[in-house]
Amino acid sequence: MRNTTSPANDIGTQYYATQLGIYDEMYATENKALPYWERFMAALENMGSENLELRRKEAQRLLRENGVTYNVYGDSQNLTRPWRLDPVPLLISSDEWSVIEAGIKQRAELLDLILKDIYGKQSLLKKGLLPPDLVLSHEGFLHPCVSALQNQQRHLTIYSANLARGPNGRMWVLDDRTQAPSGSGYALENRTVMTRVLTDIFRETQVHRLSGFFKALHKGLAAIAPHNKEDPRIVILTPGPLNETYFEHAYLAAYLGYTLVQGGDLTVRDGHVWLKSLAGLQPVDVILRRVDDSFCDPLELRSGSKLGVAGLLEVVRRGNVAIANPLGSSVLENPGLLAFLPRLSRHFLNQELKLSSVATWWCGQRRERDFVLQSLDSLVIKPINRSQGNHAVFGGELTLKEKEDLRCQILAKPHLFIGQEQVSFSTLPSFIDNHIEPRNAVIRSFVVASGNDYTVMPGGLTRIAPQKNNFIVSNQAGGISKDTWVLATEPDKTVSLWTQPRRNQLIDAITEPLTSRAADNLFWVGRHLERTEAVTRLLRTVLQKLRETLEFKDPVDNDCLTVLLRTLTQVTGTYPGFVKGDAQLLKTPETELLSLVKDSSKKGSLTANILAFFHAAFNIRDLWSQDTWRSVDNIQRRWQLRVINTEINVEQLQNNLDDLITGIVAFTGLTSESMTRESAWFMLDSGRRLERALALIALLRSTLVPRHEDALQNQVLEAVLVTTDSLTIYQRRYRSFIQLPLVLELLLLDETHPRSVAYQLYQLSIHLEALPRGKGKSHLSEEERLILKAYTDLRLCNVLELTRVNESEGIYTSLERVLSDTTDLLWKIAEVIAQTYFTHSQTSQLIILNAPEDEL
Repeated sequence: MRNTTSPANDIGTQYYATQLGIYDEMYATENKALPYWERFMAALENMGSENLELRRKEAQRLLRENGVTYNVYGDSQNLTRPWRLDPVPLLISSDEWSVIEAGIKQRAELLDLILKDIYGKQSLLKKGLLPPDLVLSHEGFLHPCVSALQNQQRHLTIYSANLARGPNGRMWVLDDRTQAPSGSGYALENRTVMTRVLTDIFRETQVHRLSGFFKALHKGLAAIAPHNKEDPRIVILTPGPLNETYFEHAYLAAYLGYTLVQGGDLTVRDGHVWLKSLAGLQPVDVILRRVDDSFCDPLELRSGSKLGVAGLLEVVRRGNVAIANPLGSSVLENPGLLAFLPRLSRHFLNQELKLSSVATWWCGQRRERDFVLQSLDSLVIKPINRSQGNHAVFGGELTLKEKEDLRCQILAKPHLFIGQEQVSFSTLPSFIDNHIEPRNAVIRSFVVASGNDYTVMPGGLTRIAPQKNNFIVSNQAGGISKDTWVLATEPDKTVSLWTQPRRNQLIDAITEPLTSRAADNLFWVGRHLERTEAVTRLLRTVLQKLRETLEFKDPVDNDCLTVLLRTLTQVTGTYPGFVKGDAQLLKTPETELLSLVKDSSKKGSLTANILAFFHAAFNIRDLWSQDTWRSVDNIQRRWQLRVINTEINVEQLQNNLDDLITGIVAFTGLTSESMTRESAWFMLDSGRRLERALALIALLRSTLVPRHEDALQNQVLEAVLVTTDSLTIYQRRYRSFIQLPLVLELLLLDETHPRSVAYQLYQLSIHLEALPRGKGKSHLSEEERLILKAYTDLRLCNVLELTRVNESEGIYTSLERVLSDTTDLLWKIAEVIAQTYFTHSQTSQLIILNAPEDEL
């Protein structure tokens, strides 16, 4: 390969060292690179290591901004971990891929027939082609699902296989994924990013596109809908945001146009599955599940599950809902089946397997058991059940005591163990520390049933080990992903998910129902956002007054600072704080202010509010546009990097608070300009209006209800106007006059001012009337009556009467009463909204119980 770069900028292909006895994807068995690899690596050489490193960083930036994450179980402090992508893809020739594709399709057809038999006639068990102990003792075999399969062409709708190439260059199947195969969404996102960072190389290389696979998925899911429904409602059932691949669940829901649901969003009534939405119950026809099958129905399967839908299996039996993949399909993931697939292929298909499995011995047979026990040092021992706590062990790495314990376990229950040959995976070029180095790799392929046939994704998700001579490629262990390029002999045709009518025509728009859970999260996104903004703006005012106090030493400044500090505690609810603080705390507030900013464990702190906002938004990741999610991520990530993870003092806070306000305004602007005025918008903005009103009232009660001396009163009034971003409009209206009645007129009663209490109440009343349960009714709902009372009572106020001071108490009594009554009504409205609309079940940390689903 011709190298035009300087030595310092060399990517190091000339030093690429293959491993003895290990097949390398670039060199195969030759002493020189395969032609298509040679062309690709020449392009990288011309690019140089510095440029390629910039491309790698650009890929990571795009992945981060697109919200591509992977959750690691047990890492409660880091809800989302960035997805890692190597900029060097795996290249596979078209001829070689056709062989792999044929083998994967054959395997999918075979497993589909086995699934149909196990839950149907069970002829394989009766004829002795499959040992009953192997099938019936596997956790994936669900006896209640026997005879529950529906009459459809293919039952195994989605299938995935992990592939690796052995030393002889042949592709082997390491294991099968049939329950809820994950990874296709990550493969699509990898491709999207790679086409941006290696645009020219991708175009010149002529790579098969992935869109045809997803079109087949869309078509295949619609085809299994019961009763041949023409436009079925398809939902994706997720365990929730703590699941390791939650990003993919949300990503596919948005990409395919499906509703993302959790178990609590669904209910069974009258033999059908229904989606609980703000508009009432909506029928569900197809469920693409990402929940382990045993968790899907607490009534007949795992009784303690909070992730499923009680009665779901009975609806399946009645043929009123289709599930991809069927409940019970995880029985096919039993690694003991690998030993019997060659025989079953001859039985069902009259064919030999085109893709062989890793050599496997099931210990439930005497001869195989004895062989495994005699060969422990050279085998991998696996339990047939992949539940938590059961892991594969390398016999050669065990101590004598551990080997003896393992022997005893196998002898006690031999049918629960298998032995497998230790295989070495092929290596392929990877960009590590600015140089090309070999890394062991595994490919995950994806298949979807489409009519009478199966469609294979051209490529898949390739994963490499992070270190040399390491065969563990899972993301849980720090593995790195790669795009997989199947090379086309000619430019691939563009395939679109859009259905093109024969002629232009108008059709009715379809509005996906908003689930109660999603509405709840939207409502709280709005509330947490407003809490964050209110605290941020007040903190900026406090810091400004603190600087003035230190600079000018004016007693009035000091008194105003005391008022603002106590207000900060009352607005945030972080008692005792400054409310009952001693003189020293008020004199040196820096430590308490930093705690109020950084302490995530302190409820009401700025960091706690930001994290709550981010988590609520993450729970409904599928509802946000890409730009909107990027703004959510920027708010959380920039705060994390600049404040939480940094030693910072009070003097440095101002710029970070300004940056935070900018992020909040960006999110508000994006949602205001991009969300249609439907239920989702009404819920989001209702939360904002409710919380803005509550925060503003808390500010006014703490600062303006107490009577102050004139000089202090003027400073407090100005501070309130600055905090509410209202000083400029006040000055335009009233010039140099600053008076309490005028400030109250603007911040309390002015319906045209977006920062006033009256404006919030008016907007809230409009939103509540527009919500589905408020439509078509001749009488007002409870929440509408409450907001009408709050709004009317406020509008009937006379500002001059509100500012009559009670000399004995030193406060404006009428003002306090109005603000207190409005606060009580707003809290009642919040309670009624929750009771009326947010009726979903909580899944909380039980999501973690779903860990065995399908590790990447």
